[in-house]
Amino acid sequence: MVQFTKRQLLQGAAATLGAATFAPQLFAQAKPVRVGYAMARTGPWTGGAQVSQEPNYLLWAEQQNAAGGLNVKGERRKIELISSDDRSDIETCVRSYEKLMGSDKVDLVLPPWGSNANFAVAPLANRFGYPFLAPTALSKKLIEMKLPYFFLMLQQPKPMCDALVDMLKANGVRSVAVIYVDDLFGLENYAALKVAMQGSGINLVEEKSYPGGVKDLSPVLRSIKDKNPDAFIGFTYPPDTILASKQAKEVGFNPKYFYASVGTAFQLYRNVMTPAGAEGVLGMGSWNSKTSPGAKAYFDAHTKRFAGKEPDRWASGACWAALEILTTAVAKNGLNRKAIRDYVASTTHKTILGDIKFEGSENVGTPGTVSQWQKGEFEVVWPQKVATAKLIAKPAW
Repeated sequence: MVQFTKRQLLQGAAATLGAATFAPQLFAQAKPVRVGYAMARTGPWTGGAQVSQEPNYLLWAEQQNAAGGLNVKGERRKIELISSDDRSDIETCVRSYEKLMGSDKVDLVLPPWGSNANFAVAPLANRFGYPFLAPTALSKKLIEMKLPYFFLMLQQPKPMCDALVDMLKANGVRSVAVIYVDDLFGLENYAALKVAMQGSGINLVEEKSYPGGVKDLSPVLRSIKDKNPDAFIGFTYPPDTILASKQAKEVGFNPKYFYASVGTAFQLYRNVMTPAGAEGVLGMGSWNSKTSPGAKAYFDAHTKRFAGKEPDRWASGACWAALEILTTAVAKNGLNRKAIRDYVASTTHKTILGDIKFEGSENVGTPGTVSQWQKGEFEVVWPQKVATAKLIAKPAW
């Protein structure tokens, strides 16, 4: 039988007490990082939200957790996603973020989908002091609001429309017809296009707005066909993008250049229109798996994780780049949200889209771009310095 001295017993008791005291500290340090967001899973925003945003949030959390957790200033902590369906409703979206930031007091928040939702939630993020890196907000007004905690990842209407008009002018386009959805996104892009066209020598032969949720664009497309413009531009959402494309084919409208907006970069567009039907269609796009090794790694991981579903070649890349920036910011600054904000605002960030930096809320590091479906890939075609393929004239539908 082993005998213990009084001194040994006291040392053992102290060690046991120390371990018991230390265990709660270890447990506290291992608390998950609570990351909250609201996302459209039902309603008209669902198509965009479930392609461009929520899959990226899920993939990011899974990748970080597989690595032992998010690096919080040198300490790995698991990510716990706290999310809800905003039902494609502004009021529901606002209430959800008020709860996440106000009463739930999550550690970090991720943005909702779309310009309108971000416009409604951005002031809240600023009031509660949560950095927002928004990958699907396109609005000059959001920049003009000068909200220090709000950052827009996408190229904004001016650089996008400048690039589009520059491309059309360089390729001899003399006439253009435009349709645009009657909301913040459509109105701002249409206004930016009008400014970009000044002095370009391009004639605007038709300009029509349409309401959100439109079910038939054939009358306006027939009217445009009669004017025979060189190019068509649609500032459209995913359902409208597909509708306009299908109905342009039905009425035999075949301009040399056909440009639609949100949704053109989706795998769904290529599948619905078929690769041959999508061939030559232009749209908002900024990257593909060719643009960088990081972009290819992301594309492959996303496609594998979601059983062949590809990220879109525009906002999905911006969403992943935003998560890259947030990950690095947390690694350097922990969960101090003010420090994260300051880091995001003052740093040039290396991402799958290239270098990103912000002036106020605007991403000024990424140029305005135009992409085009060619042989099953959405190629960046303008500006030429960042192109992955040369622009082609659109073949007949």
